[in-house]
Amino acid sequence: MRLVESRVSALVVAILLLTACSHPQASHLIAGSSPAESLTHDSSDRRVLAGEWDYEELAVVLLTLDETGNGTYGWKKGQLRTVALSGLHWEGTWLQEENDREGNFVVELSPDLSEGDGRWWYTRIGDDRAPTAKGGTFHLSRRTSSLAASDTPPAP
Repeated sequence: MRLVESRVSALVVAILLLTACSHPQASHLIAGSSPAESLTHDSSDRRVLAGEWDYEELAVVLLTLDETGNGTYGWKKGQLRTVALSGLHWEGTWLQEENDREGNFVVELSPDLSEGDGRWWYTRIGDDRAPTAKGGTFHLSRRTSSLAASDTPPAP
């Protein structure tokens, strides 16, 4: 009787192992994404925002962001802070010291994280904490690190 029970137990274990090995892991089935894509779009990894961006609205303004998604821009001593990054959806706040204004923004980034379209709005203008002034829309483009025409490469 024990011999039969041992063989049945061994057979059950073998079937379970075979079944487990024949099915892909659930983590690889998430929306058809590869492991590299899930790292790129990890909502906790704001390093994907680091670098220089061209902000285009009526003119082009350079944004410089650090590895936490926070940074500065030259218009009115501007500052940006990332509040959330989830997949390709980026949310943040902005502040301009010189004209005493601040607000929020949202951006939908492209799948390769090289550009995005966004909108911004005011949350404060001076002492007015409920401004009715409208915001606007903008486009971002990541700057690539290449030599400008005026740059001279170092001597060999």
